Amino acid sequence: MGRRRDPDLYRAPFPLYTVQVHRDTGLVITAGGGGASKTGIKNGVHFLRLERMGGQVCASLAHSFDTETRATMSLALGGDVIAAGQDASCQILRFKEETGKPEIKQERKTQGKGGASEQGPRKRRVGGSQPAAGDGDGMNETQNKTAEISVEKLGEVQTDFSDDGLQKSVRFSGDLSFLVTGGADGYIRVWEYPAMKKKLDFKAHDGEIEDLDISPYNKVVSVGRDFACCVWKNDQLALGLHWNENMPSIPDKMYRYQACRFGKVEDNREALRLYTVQIPHKRDRKPPPCYITKWDGRSFLPLLTQPCGNEVISCLAVSDSGTFLGLGTVTGSVAIYISFSLQVTSK
Repeated sequence: MGRRRDPDLYRAPFPLYTVQVHRDTGLVITAGGGGASKTGIKNGVHFLRLERMGGQVCASLAHSFDTETRATMSLALGGDVIAAGQDASCQILRFKEETGKPEIKQERKTQGKGGASEQGPRKRRVGGSQPAAGDGDGMNETQNKTAEISVEKLGEVQTDFSDDGLQKSVRFSGDLSFLVTGGADGYIRVWEYPAMKKKLDFKAHDGEIEDLDISPYNKVVSVGRDFACCVWKNDQLALGLHWNENMPSIPDKMYRYQACRFGKVEDNREALRLYTVQIPHKRDRKPPPCYITKWDGRSFLPLLTQPCGNEVISCLAVSDSGTFLGLGTVTGSVAIYISFSLQVTSK
């Protein structure tokens, strides 16, 4: 028998390309779509609420924001602001969650024998003239306060100038003073936030930028299809990383970098880690394993490298505490790794 498939948490009416969790509200924000092609597949950003019911976590759609003809391929959160990569542009959105006016529902009771309703015995009037709740006209009023989500567009900037026209990655700095984007043209662009005035614009990679992240000390790490992983201080290359320098059996261009993320160290506030994922550049009938590498986030010295399966890794996430790593694959599977040992804990 095959492995039992867990039930879907949520199924969107379009392909999903990115997902983030808003820490303050607990909302799950996910986005995607069918793009500009006339296939009938919509494009949008969905806001989901999570709740536990009967021992299982369930998701419900709280709000759907239509992005018209453009699918969101990359997304970053900065407080209540969303930076959404759509084609060659970055659209800035602000969402607000507020409790709407109480919705009053009236339900008519049916009378049983002796004038008692099916919901229970008739209640006595209190204070003479005013009927008790649920008495008098046979109607029962209930109040339901629903939290409503609204989304407004704040602005848009072009972040990629390649023929393909695709923003590949976007991140906010920790202090929300700037925004960094990486495109298919290989350029990193740094934007002052919230003015969205371009601050830096420089060639970082030959070819597409796959991913980037910002350290708490405002150094930018980027990975590209040119086999390079670069550490940037402003627009100057500070360091080039080589994950396989202590693995002579692996040629330089056998693997390329796919993802990068900084993470905390749970029991050491001063420490910082960088994690990178390496995938085979070419696929064989018997594919070689992918690898994940842990680096010191200050000195950028490699600390540990471990294989992480033969399925091609497509994305990487680090838990807020820095304890766990999440790896997603192109086939849709997810694995959770312990950051300390880089050993898998669940699939």
